[in-house]
Amino acid sequence: MKSIDSISDYLASSSTGNFFLLAGPCVIEGEQMALDIAGNVSEICKRLNIPYVFKGSYRKANRSRIDSFTGIGDMEALEILKKVRNTFSIPVVTDIHSAEEAGIAADYVDILQIPAFLCRQTDLLVAAASTGKMINIKKGQFLSPEAMKYAIQKVIDAGNEQVALTERGVTFGYQDLIVDFRGIPEMKKNGCPVILDVTHSLQQPNQTAGVTGGRPDMIETIARCGIAAGADGLFMETHPEPSKAKSDGANMLRLDLVSGLLERLTILRETINKINK
Repeated sequence: MKSIDSISDYLASSSTGNFFLLAGPCVIEGEQMALDIAGNVSEICKRLNIPYVFKGSYRKANRSRIDSFTGIGDMEALEILKKVRNTFSIPVVTDIHSAEEAGIAADYVDILQIPAFLCRQTDLLVAAASTGKMINIKKGQFLSPEAMKYAIQKVIDAGNEQVALTERGVTFGYQDLIVDFRGIPEMKKNGCPVILDVTHSLQQPNQTAGVTGGRPDMIETIARCGIAAGADGLFMETHPEPSKAKSDGANMLRLDLVSGLLERLTILRETINKINK
């Protein structure tokens, strides 16, 4: 699969100057579902010249309730990620939650993602950086865009300059998030790619049922704003039947809606490129 240098190049450029995309299910539920999603989105992205990274968590550690689905088994899910990677010759990204997980996951994926709640965990950032893989750090809901330079510096000081930042909204009250689009150009000052997570920016956490809610009807609105504000990439979770998804179904875009959304966002990106010339 692609080396760390080619992954960085892959995300940084395309023939049309398009945004790149990290997309897939919230968590790996099974092999066929992962292959179906990856194959579908990969074909769309090839047609639209969108550099594509398949996203799937091999385990979900940050659940509200103890009976929430966390995964099908670590090694089984990692093997599925590896199969997606090899079948479609595309990079893959997954979350890690502890320093010990970094080295394990790095054998199967191209990008290690640091969850927002863990973005200040020094041992986790250093362990992830030490694998030599590209690191995507999600900005904590409780941090300013300016504060993320310290998270980046931890990775760089550990000897790894391959790092990206992801905006995923700011806590607003107890049960909502908002996106301050000023954060995108602010974080781009760090000289690294900035991604907008259009899925988790629309979460509605802390619901009384213990299951996070969301506003998937607003995904296109948030994505358009992100492209207009200069986001280098988009992060999006998708599923053939979000209502049956085992994790975060309330936030996901239905798979059959992905093509139309990406077509419209590509047109918008082309327009923004012309304006910025």
